[in-house]
Amino acid sequence: MEFTAGGRLEVRITPADVGKRVSVRRLDDGSRTDGKFTDTVGVLTSWNDGVVLITRRDGERFRIVENTLVAGKVVPAAPARRRGPAANYAELARVTARAWPPVESEPLGDWRLRASGGFTRRANSVLPTGDPGRPLDEALKYVRHWYGERELPAYIQAATGAEGTQELLCAELDERGWRREVSSEIHVGALAPLGDRDVPAAGAEKVRLARSFDEAWLRLYNRSGVPGPHVLQVLAGGPSVWFASVPGASTDAGPAAIGRCVVDGRWAGFMAVEVDPAHRRRGLATAVMAALARQALTEGASAAWLQVEDGNEGARALYGGLGFAAHHTYHHYRYPSAR
Repeated sequence: MEFTAGGRLEVRITPADVGKRVSVRRLDDGSRTDGKFTDTVGVLTSWNDGVVLITRRDGERFRIVENTLVAGKVVPAAPARRRGPAANYAELARVTARAWPPVESEPLGDWRLRASGGFTRRANSVLPTGDPGRPLDEALKYVRHWYGERELPAYIQAATGAEGTQELLCAELDERGWRREVSSEIHVGALAPLGDRDVPAAGAEKVRLARSFDEAWLRLYNRSGVPGPHVLQVLAGGPSVWFASVPGASTDAGPAAIGRCVVDGRWAGFMAVEVDPAHRRRGLATAVMAALARQALTEGASAAWLQVEDGNEGARALYGGLGFAAHHTYHHYRYPSAR
């Protein structure tokens, strides 16, 4: 990593650069002799009391003692993707939110408060896509009160890793005691290659598409627990919603695989792709996604997105093989005193 034209190391960042993407080099042991260097790239989220805080694209935060810095500079935003559809965070934030609509929502400035009886964090968290219209502490107090009235924990969904994401807000939440519980990546890819994919899986030709789902579909979608009206409303909501299923060995056995797709303009979002354990490793997840992709193509979509929870390496490998790659990461922060 080179920091100057002449190769000489310089610290060319200051506290005035908070909020910018930077590249820094530091000494691991703090010693100026025989020390080992570590390089870090991310958003400079604070510089206080001799401590520099940098948030990487995956949301991990690094606290660096100022006197261990040997080089630093402001760098451009992450380079544009070389494969897959071009997309910015603001567009994807809106599209992904519409694909999982809450039962109840309320604006708070540019923020959106969402509640759905506790069914999934996405439908029961704040989407902070701008300015809340009031000081941050006042906004957070209102958030806690709003969710407390509904006997729900207060969650905020904040993103990192792309231009326009919320590394500064993540740092502010952390400093105020909010704790990150779950992180997921949004992956994007081209839709046509998925729809054109040759899927020679047993039963792939039996993928059925419908505008609604039944009890058997819901049983395989194992996150719903005992379904209430809020579960049904969230799953059925969205601009153009399709449900896929592959019949099992018998009517009583339930579906072998399921999936959900929401078509929204140029985007097709894939969710709830589940395969019964007895039918795994037969290509059914790919078959379901390919069938949904072909339907989305007929409605004019050209790009696809999906989410992968942190640590789900199996899903990451599957979707990577289908042409998807990470765009940004979002995190759910919970206020610890909330119920």
